[in-house]
Amino acid sequence: MITPKNILLVRTDRIGDVVLSLPLAQAIKNKFPGCKVTFLVKNYTVDLVKNNPFIDDVITLDEIDNTPTLISNVRKIKSKKFDSCIVVYPTFRIAFILFLTGIKNRIGTGYRSYSFFFTKKIYEHRKYAERHELQYNLNLLKVFDIDKQLTFGEADFHLQISEEGKRDVQQFFLENKIDNSKPLVIVHPGSGGSAVDLPLNKMKQLVENLLTLNTKILITGSASEKEICQSLVVNENSINVAGLFSLPSLIALIERSAIFISNSTGPLHIAAALKKYVVGFYPKIDACSVRRWGPFTEKKSIFEPTINCTNCTREQCEKLNCMASISIDEVFAEIKKNYMLLQKNGDF
Repeated sequence: MITPKNILLVRTDRIGDVVLSLPLAQAIKNKFPGCKVTFLVKNYTVDLVKNNPFIDDVITLDEIDNTPTLISNVRKIKSKKFDSCIVVYPTFRIAFILFLTGIKNRIGTGYRSYSFFFTKKIYEHRKYAERHELQYNLNLLKVFDIDKQLTFGEADFHLQISEEGKRDVQQFFLENKIDNSKPLVIVHPGSGGSAVDLPLNKMKQLVENLLTLNTKILITGSASEKEICQSLVVNENSINVAGLFSLPSLIALIERSAIFISNSTGPLHIAAALKKYVVGFYPKIDACSVRRWGPFTEKKSIFEPTINCTNCTREQCEKLNCMASISIDEVFAEIKKNYMLLQKNGDF
C-alpha cells in the first residue's frame, strides 16, 4: 500500500468536473491526517477549491492559448516535491508534464495510449456510465487502500462563499431592487455543449409557468450565452444576468436561491453541493447521462426524454429531437409540489 505524505490532485477541466472531485480531499485526509493535499486546476475554476478545509494548497495550470506549457508547469509542480499525484482528468500533455516532474507515484487511467506515463493504473471505462463520476473519482483512491463508497446526500463538498461574492450579489440586488421576500429561482439554459439540451421554447414555457408561483427568476449563463438567456425573459420578474457574475459571485448567487434549474452543466453541481433543490434535464446518451453526471444530491428532480431508444448517441438524440419529448406540464407539476414543500418547511 502507498502511504502518501504530499499528494497532488489534478483536475484541469471544467466547473462540474472539479466540484465532483472535491470529496477526494476529505477522503484522503480522513485516512492520512498528516498528508498535505494540493489541487492543480485551471485558473477559471480556482475559486471552487479556495479555502476548502481539506485542501492545503492550490496550483493553477500555466497555459498559452488553452494549451498547458511544459517548462513552467514542470518547474512549478516539481518545486513542491510531491510523492504522489492522481490524474483525475487525463490528457496526453498533462500526463507528460507529470511524468517529467518525476513524481514517484502517478495514478491515472490504464485505458489511454499514454497510460505508460502513469506508475499505477486504474482500469475503469467511464464512458459506459456504470457508476457516477464522483464514484469513479473516489475509486482512484483504492491504490491508497481507501475504498470510499458514497450515496446521494452523503457527500460533503465544502464549497466556500467568498466575501467578495456576497458583496457583489448584495450590490446587484440593491441596484436592481430585487425583492428578497420573493423566492429566487435560477434558470441556467446553456450547457457549453457538454450535453444535448432541453429546447429553448420548452425552457421558456417552464419560465412562464414558474412565474405563476410569485417568484423572481434570474437567468444565468456565460457572456457568450446572453442571447439565449435573453430569449427566456418574459416580464420584469425574469432577468437576464448572463455574463454579469464572476465564479465566486455566481456561487454566492446560487447560495441565495431556492431552486436551481438547468441542463447538465457545472453550476448545477455547484447548486447541488450547496444543498439547493435542483432540477436537471439529461439526455440518455451514456457518456453524458444522469447515471454518470447527475447532481449528487437527494434534493433533485431529473427529467429525461420519454422516447424509448437504445444505444443512444448524440447524433441520434439530435436527429430524433429526443429532449423535446420532455413534458413541461409534468416538469412544472413536480417543481410546484417541491416548491410547496420547501415553503412549508421554511427553506426560503
